[in-house]
Amino acid sequence: MIDNKSLDGYLTWAEIDLKAIAHNVQAVKNRLDPTVGVMAVVKANAYGHGAVEVARAALAAGAEWLAVNRVEEGLILRQAGIEARTLVLGYCPPGQAGLVVAHNLTPAVTTLATANALAKRSRELNRKFSIHLKIDTGMGRFGLLPEEVIDFTGALAEFSSLKIEGIFSHLAMADDPDPSFSRQQMRVYQDVVRALESAGLEIPLHHLANSAAGLQLPETHYHLVRLGVAMYGLTPSTKLDLPVDLRPAMTLKTRVARLRVLSTGAAVGYGRTFLASRPTAVALAPVGYGDGYPRLCSNRGAMLIRGQRAGVIGMVSMDQSSLDVSRVDGVTQDDEVVVFGRQGEAEIPAEEVAEWAETINYEIVTRLAARVPRIYLEGLSPIGSSIQNVLP
Repeated sequence: MIDNKSLDGYLTWAEIDLKAIAHNVQAVKNRLDPTVGVMAVVKANAYGHGAVEVARAALAAGAEWLAVNRVEEGLILRQAGIEARTLVLGYCPPGQAGLVVAHNLTPAVTTLATANALAKRSRELNRKFSIHLKIDTGMGRFGLLPEEVIDFTGALAEFSSLKIEGIFSHLAMADDPDPSFSRQQMRVYQDVVRALESAGLEIPLHHLANSAAGLQLPETHYHLVRLGVAMYGLTPSTKLDLPVDLRPAMTLKTRVARLRVLSTGAAVGYGRTFLASRPTAVALAPVGYGDGYPRLCSNRGAMLIRGQRAGVIGMVSMDQSSLDVSRVDGVTQDDEVVVFGRQGEAEIPAEEVAEWAETINYEIVTRLAARVPRIYLEGLSPIGSSIQNVLP
């Protein structure tokens, strides 16, 4: 248990439980066939949790691969000394090919221009370089269309220094209780793979499943499951009954910055959207949309103080929110406030904040601002991350 005295110097902070990360990786691995590996998705600063720390925890718990979305995110891992196989899920422009090869990242290749740049650099280093192909089987975003794949791989044959190591796609509706569309995408994927095999190209690694499919659709597992939101203890969808116990890894905390009693008729915040109908005890929480707390939680959200819920009153501003603590006994200056997460026996999950904010739990944790220190329960050290330090 973290000693709050050691956090006296922090105003608003996020506690990240790395043991929860490890637990979630292992809980999912235990459901997979031993031949299926885990690719830990640490893009977007590990969904706001801290890419370097989460990557290390996931790898220690048995993940075999890491995944990021952008080259810069992969460079952060390499700068930290993390050498695990790392897939760049998103577009790698030709101008970043040198960085990709130099740092041994594995790119998703969908253009000949990128392939040419990668091949040129790998030839200069006299080495074979592995790439993956991304196929759009129905998401409608990034990737080669099925009808483009044969011609594209044929053109890749001229780049002798490149090796197609993997082929993957992404499921658009794996978080829906109805698996029909996911299975349709799987059929499209399988058709592409069969066409490639008929053309004489066998690709060693196949991966299709995200967190939801990893937990619900074993037929999509192939060689790797890309473990994203579930690794952070968040449900892929509130419509799914998860077959594993997931532990949320992030708790967002702040502290009472001011206590006062509003007189009847007094207002709180911009726009005077809350008027006290009676004398109202108010605690000021120094957290707002500048920290990533959604403005849509104004006059509808709640936070935890002394193990009880206190409603958000007035508009959430950039740096501050106000809480009605009239029904919470004993609130004092500097008391801990849990914005989301657990406090004692009480809990406000990220999913509930997402409901107030009319969004999804992914966004609640990922939008957490860089100015909020991440405190790792095993280390008590604030961590900041910046891609600027790793760019040439």
